[in-house]
Amino acid sequence: MRTYDFAPLWRSTIGFDRLFDLFDAAQHAEEDHYPPYNIERLSEDGYQISLALAGFSPDEITVTAEQNVLSVEGRKADATSREYLYQGISARPFKRTFNLADYVEVEGATFENGLLRISLIRRVPDAMKPRRIEIQAGGPAQITQKRAA
Repeated sequence: MRTYDFAPLWRSTIGFDRLFDLFDAAQHAEEDHYPPYNIERLSEDGYQISLALAGFSPDEITVTAEQNVLSVEGRKADATSREYLYQGISARPFKRTFNLADYVEVEGATFENGLLRISLIRRVPDAMKPRRIEIQAGGPAQITQKRAA
């Protein structure tokens, strides 16, 4: 994989720190495929993350939303030692993080049949949405200026 140097961009941009951090983390991330998950788009502004958590119960899973990061952690509470002849269902602790775009919020989470489903929705404030500007017929537009006192 090729690595890129973002230093020139750091010197000439302001406010893009999070974006560069995401690029940098993606370059240096080691792939851990546990637990397996799906990310689905349900509507224009609706998403769902599904994690396959066979062997875990809801009280052994923690879902945390903090700023633009969603974390899902699992740790088995069963401390009894069992003698497995073969253990194909993983019970190892895990932490999976998802970076969320601005205005994406967690609506809720459900756990059923070994699948944890997390519902997400993007709620863009009205001030950020495009708005139509009415065009007035007639003379030049009037601009009023307020002077500072």
